[in-house]
Amino acid sequence: MAGTARSAGQHRVRRFARALAADPVEALLYVPEELTGRLEYPVDYRVDESWEPELHRLLGAPWPCPQTTRASELWAGIADELRQRGLDFGRHTYGAYSDADECLARAVWCTVLHRRPEVVVETGVARGVITRVILEGLAENDRGHLWSIDLPHPFERGLHDQTGVAVPGPVRSRWTYVEGSSRRRLPRLARELGTVDMFVHDSLHTARNTRFEMDRIARVLAPGGVMLVDDISTHQGFEPWTRAPGGAEALVCRSADREGLFGIVRTGSGTGSGTGGGPGPRR
Repeated sequence: MAGTARSAGQHRVRRFARALAADPVEALLYVPEELTGRLEYPVDYRVDESWEPELHRLLGAPWPCPQTTRASELWAGIADELRQRGLDFGRHTYGAYSDADECLARAVWCTVLHRRPEVVVETGVARGVITRVILEGLAENDRGHLWSIDLPHPFERGLHDQTGVAVPGPVRSRWTYVEGSSRRRLPRLARELGTVDMFVHDSLHTARNTRFEMDRIARVLAPGGVMLVDDISTHQGFEPWTRAPGGAEALVCRSADREGLFGIVRTGSGTGSGTGGGPGPRR
């Protein structure tokens, strides 16, 4: 047992040393995430099992919604395309990370179709499943642009050529890819954009990083803007948004495979751009 633990520790050290040599700045920015991760704990959320009708209520859209079927078909089609290219798909198939869940894809698709955003920001691309869903939705609306911040897998450089592989040429005209971590790239991008209508967090799922991204986006999130936050079940980063006073509403949603949770926040008319943002109440 001791030998196994020692071997695993040595592997982690060697892996970090390679990342440090390849990109010292990004590797050092990762250290606080690793250290504070030891203080993380799962939250006993009250899950909104009927999150889809609730999401449509927040969006002012009718329910039942035929777009949910279209979203599931799009997600399944992307999965088939990746498998046909010889790529695994699903949980823990992109290094230790996962491709986007079907429920998150439905939530993102319906938000794009009903919110009709002009400015969308995403953190985390990986193979680009959610990126593709957003871009297909923007194309359907014939409006809007997506900015995606992504640091290619720092410890699995062999995966770098898979970044955005799910995104075909015809929808890339509405896409700006910003390489690097959100810690380095998001503050400047948010300042340059000024206002964001929709935000998707799917980058490093630590409490520290999740709070950082949500707080930064909240400062520029338009009234009625929506944040969708993946993989909230293993840390406490999303939890303040479900209980703190303010003008936002939050949903906690279960993934299709029931292994994880994702969160949704919609700002009220009195929060967002120009107010400094901040967590909002659950209802």
